[in-house]
Amino acid sequence: MTPMLITLFGVPAPVAVGTDLACAAITKTAGTFAHHAVRNVATRIVILLALGSVPAAMITLGLVAAAHFDAHDFDRLIRRCVGVALLVSIAMVLSRDWLARWAARAPTARAARRFRPVATVLVGVLIGVAVSLTSLGAGAIGAAALAILYPWLQPMRIAGTDIAHAMPLTVVAAAGHVWVGTIDFGLLAALLCGGIPGIVLGSLLCRRVPIRALRVLLVAVLALAGARLLA
Repeated sequence: MTPMLITLFGVPAPVAVGTDLACAAITKTAGTFAHHAVRNVATRIVILLALGSVPAAMITLGLVAAAHFDAHDFDRLIRRCVGVALLVSIAMVLSRDWLARWAARAPTARAARRFRPVATVLVGVLIGVAVSLTSLGAGAIGAAALAILYPWLQPMRIAGTDIAHAMPLTVVAAAGHVWVGTIDFGLLAALLCGGIPGIVLGSLLCRRVPIRALRVLLVAVLALAGARLLA
């Protein structure tokens, strides 16, 4: 959503991030209730992630507000951050299956899992900083990290846990962007009017779309957006 708003619709990057986060706070809340109802949420993991991500998001946005960037510099900073986050997301999408296989058998990964709670909080910190500046990271980075740290989690549990963690994070980050003044409420209303029916339609079509073709399309769109933002 954020790269599309910036590159196709010319929305200033900070406003695109803040408005996307506000939209995500609403949709992730609905998704969390849906996943919780079918027991797809690992509550303890959500708490550990949030212990890192929520304070990190608050501190990051507080530092941004205290820096008093002018409009041009702030826009350039956010565009660069979004571009980098897109590249990381592409890497996570392309390497997720390989990372899961590596985590299942690599001695290094097994050793790291002995410090799993601390590692989970640190992953939360990374996600909190990324999401507050770019609205990206909770999905691709979070899912890959969960697959490495908790290899026994089934894909649906990873998805449900990732979405449940995104709910408090996006709510806090969106509130911070309200404080900074980077949310366009008219644009938010338009996104929700299209996004909610889109979620329903997507949920109906998801089993009919070949996963490989969808992944290739996703990577291509992310790569194009990332190239434009970093150019």
